[in-house]
Amino acid sequence: MEMYDNENTAHKSFDENYLSEELLQAQWAEFIELKKVITEIFLKKGSPITILDIGIGNARIVKHLYAIPEMWDMIEFYDGTDNAETCVILSRNTIKELNIEDKVSVYFLDAVNLNQLQKHYDLIITTWFTAGNFYPENFPFENYNLLSKKLDLSKNEKFDTIFTFAYKMLNVNGEILIGACYIDNENTRKKQELSYQKMGMTVITDAKDSFTATKERFWSQRFTKGKIHSYFQFVKQEKISFTPLDPYNYAMQIRIKK
Repeated sequence: MEMYDNENTAHKSFDENYLSEELLQAQWAEFIELKKVITEIFLKKGSPITILDIGIGNARIVKHLYAIPEMWDMIEFYDGTDNAETCVILSRNTIKELNIEDKVSVYFLDAVNLNQLQKHYDLIITTWFTAGNFYPENFPFENYNLLSKKLDLSKNEKFDTIFTFAYKMLNVNGEILIGACYIDNENTRKKQELSYQKMGMTVITDAKDSFTATKERFWSQRFTKGKIHSYFQFVKQEKISFTPLDPYNYAMQIRIKK
């Protein structure tokens, strides 16, 4: 079962009444920066761009882009994937309501199988902390808090597989945009824990972990610039840039250029 296959988790994750102010503000902070990136790539290309959204969720990004004609006209087509059927249904319903099925497609697909799309894009995005949700296979959600050995995330094979595929799927001058990811520090860890507890979850990690997980199978990793450079060893460091999304070291946005 995937994170958002839990109906209660999915409901509360998209209900603003259960979201912390930090999470809500990160949505808008990343969206403002995303619009700048889309515009930059559009102007450089000189024609509408193609976008892939890994973990489309409830199609929040699509909905807000469509609401602004100037932004929507910069997009040729927009594909989205999700590995949770709940999210696929939510996003497809949104797209149908907006009557934009001619331009937007949603695929029920685990991101580790991105290569099955057999397509290329100008911009591949993963927003609102999704890049931190790629937890290792067989992670012991049931008893991790009882184990003495902590998970070593010096390498994350699932993250590596997904973003290696994504990088290969970029067009010339294309980019990967990690819309928002948690910055690894003690303050952010505490904010994460409070956020999940507000949603009624039971946290099973502590200060020794660089991720926060819950018994309800929620899992979200925090990152440093060094960790990102380590994970993207196949990209020259000058092709990777970081944008802080707030003044309190909670979240950052990452651009990876081809």
